[in-house]
Amino acid sequence: MTARIRPDLDSIPAYVPGRSHPGAVKLASNETTAGPLPAASKAIAESVELANRYPDNQSGELRAALAEFLGVEPANIAVGCGSVALCQELVQITCAAPTDEVLFAWRSFEAYPIITQVANATAVTVPLAGDVHDLDAMAAAITDRTRLVFVCNPNNPSGTAVGRAELERFLDRVPAGVLVALDEAYYEYLRLPGDHPDGVELARSRPNVVVLRTFSKAYGLAGLRVGYAVGAPEVIAALLKVHITFSVSRVAQAAAIASLEARHELLDRTETVIAERDRIRAALLAAGYRVPPSESNFVWIVLGAAATEFAAASAEAGVVIRPFAGEGARVTAGDPHENDLFLRFATDPETVGRFVRAGV
Repeated sequence: MTARIRPDLDSIPAYVPGRSHPGAVKLASNETTAGPLPAASKAIAESVELANRYPDNQSGELRAALAEFLGVEPANIAVGCGSVALCQELVQITCAAPTDEVLFAWRSFEAYPIITQVANATAVTVPLAGDVHDLDAMAAAITDRTRLVFVCNPNNPSGTAVGRAELERFLDRVPAGVLVALDEAYYEYLRLPGDHPDGVELARSRPNVVVLRTFSKAYGLAGLRVGYAVGAPEVIAALLKVHITFSVSRVAQAAAIASLEARHELLDRTETVIAERDRIRAALLAAGYRVPPSESNFVWIVLGAAATEFAAASAEAGVVIRPFAGEGARVTAGDPHENDLFLRFATDPETVGRFVRAGV
């Protein structure tokens, strides 16, 4: 007889990371193709020498550096093992019963329904409107059972973003007792002109808003797993209570601090990625694909029922991308030669003839 395990775990889908394929170009996981900034690499090498010592469980030095960078107090900052760990901790601090609801758009970050069910809470989804968050519908879906709302902005996997004014209108409609998490994992790639949404600024006067950002994407530290939350001290104090002890390594903390100090180098790298992202989208649009405007480091191709078949054909052509069955495919902006390889496949007349009509 085996140990007794929660029976509902059988119904929880495992998180599916972007696939890898030997010899193929991988444009499936929204990683940066450039390695860590040179200063971060140096800090990583030096911190490894102290790997026999536990890391600072409170991430005090990193929290202080982030507080200075963002113009807040260290009490407003929590650090986690990637921002996804903080997402799960937010569910833990807000939901205590199966009737407690976590609200989010769909499709959005696929970890949201998983971490909600793991916490034994109830997921409530609101469909995207034209590949963008329908914030009016989300506000209308809030009930007296809603405990937490995730707004992924820019959204993964659609790449779309809502502006500051629309976010402010939404936040003003959310009851003060409901926590709103603005998931800004792709914030550094966001360039909305004239209406730039900065969650940290929006949260300054709203104690029920917490902002999530990460060093995994633009900073190139995906393999080290370090993200952070910015919010009211009461929310941060609660996150620290459910934080898994020593889960942010000494190496990750050192690399994040060094990356912050060298952040001006980061801006040049993000501009290069954005240029490639826009080049990919323009070529796909010219070929007839439906590709919404992206404010992230990837593009979303609407393919409907052909999504999985399109991704399989792309893999056969040497490029692994991320399909979402029945909906579309997400393609990370990689190096120019990698993007060229994908575009040769996607814009080939045979490929266009086979797949474009499916996504229109």
